[in-house]
Amino acid sequence: MHAPSTAPWWRQLTGYHWFVLIVASAAWFFDCLDQRLFSLARIPALTALLPEGTPAGEIQVLGKQVTALFLVGWGIGGMIFGALGDRYGRAKMLTVTVLLYSICTGLSFFSRTYWDFALFRFLTGVGVGGVFGLAVALIAETLPDKARTGALGTLQVLSTVGNVSAGLLKMLIDSLEKSGSISMGQGWRWVFLVGALPAFMVIFIQRYLKEPESWLRAKAEGSLPKGNFLSSYATLFSQKKWRKNMIVGAIVASTGVVGLWAIGEYAVDLQKNVFRTHFQQMGMDPAGIGAAVNKAISNAYILQMIGAAIGMSLFTKLAISMGRRTAFFIGFSAALLSTLYVYYNMSTPQDAYWMMPLMGGCQLAVFAGFAIYLPELFPSSLRSTGTSFCYNLGRFAAAAGSFFSAQLATGVFGKYGSPLMERYSAMTMCVIFLVGLAVLPFAPETKGKPLPEE
Repeated sequence: MHAPSTAPWWRQLTGYHWFVLIVASAAWFFDCLDQRLFSLARIPALTALLPEGTPAGEIQVLGKQVTALFLVGWGIGGMIFGALGDRYGRAKMLTVTVLLYSICTGLSFFSRTYWDFALFRFLTGVGVGGVFGLAVALIAETLPDKARTGALGTLQVLSTVGNVSAGLLKMLIDSLEKSGSISMGQGWRWVFLVGALPAFMVIFIQRYLKEPESWLRAKAEGSLPKGNFLSSYATLFSQKKWRKNMIVGAIVASTGVVGLWAIGEYAVDLQKNVFRTHFQQMGMDPAGIGAAVNKAISNAYILQMIGAAIGMSLFTKLAISMGRRTAFFIGFSAALLSTLYVYYNMSTPQDAYWMMPLMGGCQLAVFAGFAIYLPELFPSSLRSTGTSFCYNLGRFAAAAGSFFSAQLATGVFGKYGSPLMERYSAMTMCVIFLVGLAVLPFAPETKGKPLPEE
């Protein structure tokens, strides 16, 4: 017997609904784990792989370049696997993407040079990029309409667990390295090796996960895209209604993705600079400053993810009660104001312990909106393609933003000293949130409506 439609969304789910939600959330959990492991380990990895004596500034620049390659791979993977998900099925392609990103993450363990490390990160990005569109399409089409918004918002809330798990794993590896259980300077390899574990999840995906009924119906009716994956994009671009939704969705999603990857991800760089200065001014023994800085950054990050989980939960409630456009307006406005405030003022670990949760909650809140809103813009035959295109176009924008942010920091603001260069580079990039706000009047409101069909 089904729960009434007025019941909380989680009470409307059957056992199979829960299975789909858990599998899709696990795929996204490990996806986010991989993303964060890379963010935490990229500089230690490059420090070990580059010739001894390479300047710290050059390592930072190369770190941004590898990040950009990862994001480009992410965008390419999303474009390809999103379209293949509409053509061959969400469950099948989710299996492929999980296998790809987990294997390539594990292969990073064996890197010997900058070039093979960058290649593995690019290929990992290809696999990572395919997961989001496939996972949200699978949930959106399988679960009841009344449960869809809450479930998709929860998918993103659970992604913060993957991020926190990566931070805790990095702390464990660091302690093993310090104790001598892992060779000094090689802990980053083990961090990436753990990232290969999701490959085992493929066994369960293959055996029990079914394609959604709406996709099977579209297949039976012959309305799925035919030919190669480009045919999905040809259809998406040729039909006026879906083309408009695609443009709006892409700008909305790109705003948040650029905000996170070209601004938020470099908060760690600022923290390293200002925390070190803070501890030096306190008169701390120079030998202990590095460990103190790393501990403060880890603590701030865990608090940031708690803030992100709260922000995503609040966004989901706003989307349900006030509508998608209002929720995005509040989300982008909060992200703009909080980011400007935090980057301008953060100077000590004590600042970071409340500022990073604030900024994380505001910046990441809108990511719950991407999971909720994007699949509501497209029909079954184009849902995976459209969702993946919108979400992953932002990866290319973020890659460009990452290069531009690096140029701002070194070429424009660098003459003021590194803490100021990080501050003002990030603050300048905040103009992206104004772009998101500007497109909202053109965004269709989907609150309370069933998923669109042809």
